[in-house]
Order: sequence, then C-alpha cells, then structure tokens
Amino acid sequence: MLDLTNKIALITGLGQQAEGSSWGIGAAIAFQLASRGAKIFGGNRSLASAETTRDRIRAAGGVCDVVATDATDSKSVSELVEACIARHGRIDILVNNVGRSEPGCPATMSEATWDAQMEINLKGVYLACHYVLPIMEAQGSGSIVSVGSIAGLRYIGKEQIAYNVAKAALLQFTSATAVIYAARGVRLNAVVPGLMETPYTVQMASRYGGGDYDAFKATRDAQVPMKKMGNAWDVANAAVFLVSDEASYVTGQAIVVDGGITSSTGRV
Repeated sequence: MLDLTNKIALITGLGQQAEGSSWGIGAAIAFQLASRGAKIFGGNRSLASAETTRDRIRAAGGVCDVVATDATDSKSVSELVEACIARHGRIDILVNNVGRSEPGCPATMSEATWDAQMEINLKGVYLACHYVLPIMEAQGSGSIVSVGSIAGLRYIGKEQIAYNVAKAALLQFTSATAVIYAARGVRLNAVVPGLMETPYTVQMASRYGGGDYDAFKATRDAQVPMKKMGNAWDVANAAVFLVSDEASYVTGQAIVVDGGITSSTGRV
C-alpha cells in the first residue's frame, strides 16, 4: 500500500532548519513521499533550508532536487514548474505547504499585514495550481494536497484574523476546484493540522506567547483533548494517503489532524 514509486512530487515550502532540529511539515511530507518512492522536486524561499531537506532525503536513498522559489511571485512559481518538467517530464503530485500567521484583529491589523497574509497563505496555492493544473489535465491524472489549518475552521484562542480567513478560503478553493477537475482525472484535497510542534512553533511563541516557549507549549498541549500537540509526521502521514492510489476516490475533502480539537465542545 501507499506505493509512490517513480511518482513526481512538486512541493512548495519544504525547507528545514539546521540539521538536528525537529522536522517542519513540508520537510516531513517530502521525506515521507520520498520514502514511498516518489521523486521530489521542491521550491522554497530559502535555498539553504531546502538543501537541508534535500540532503536528508538523499542520505536516506531518496531522490530530491530543490530550487529557490517565491511562492507568491508568478514568475518564480512558473519557473519552478518549468524546471520540474524539464527535469522529470511530468508532475503527478503537488503539495502546497507555504504559510505563515501574523497576530491582529480587523481593527489592529495593518493593511500591509493583511495583504501579505493573503499572499503567503492563499495566493501561493492559487499560483501553484494555476501552473500545475493544465499539466495534470493533459496527463489525465494528478493529485494536489494543500496544507490548511484548523484556524480556518474555528477560532483557536488567538487573534490572527487574516490567517483565519486565508485558511478558510484555502478549503473552499480546494473543494470547488476539486469539483471542476473531478472528471479530468485530477484530485484536490487538504490536510488540516491542529496545534503542531514544529520549528515554526518556536517562532509563534515569540509572536503570541511573549517568547516563553515552555509556557506557550503548555498552553497548546492543554488545548488538545489528547493533551499534547501533534508533530510534522502526523500531518505527513495524512498527506501520503491523500496522494496515494488508495485515495483514488477521495477528492474535495479535508482530513483534520488535530488530536480532537475541532470535535471538542470546549477549550481549556
């Protein structure tokens, strides 16, 4: 099961912090796809962090190439897609993993922050799909997975209004586009993480928790019915299923990976 041998997977946002740090979601997805036989072609704003992921995959015997990519820039995304086609000749899997949250409610968030949040969390998904969907349609097959957030489903205890809106829109983008392309052989789904512990969580502690990571972690752990945050591998495993042949009749769906938060009626 879950055999992805010789599938070509294009991934945005697969960068990884320094060797030895915990895994980010994009890096873990890339690694898991490669471990199932997929050939990875990745785009990331920081080439150095993407090369860390590449080196980890290659050290484990996988295939991975990476290029510097700005997921919010049309020319940059177009060049990423063209480079993948030049290298492999097709794209079987697209994973959209670029995203970032910033604090603020509608009254306090600046217009510039709002616009930047829409760019990084939503436009990047549109651009990648804009260039990849025609390729997949011409092939007669393809699977796209976008990484959402439960912040797009409910308020999770911190003011991040632009992120909430963008991630909600991502789910509707996925659902509507899945219907449009259902008869064309292309599937679109989303994996929706809850409160995860990744290198990015440390950055969030500075923005939302005053820099006290231990206290920030304790608060997030307590919010989860399972009483612990998940990790990047929990998300990666769901993504692997969604792009696999075992999910060939699954499209327009969102798999929530959250330890029970969105099923809970309360919050600590």
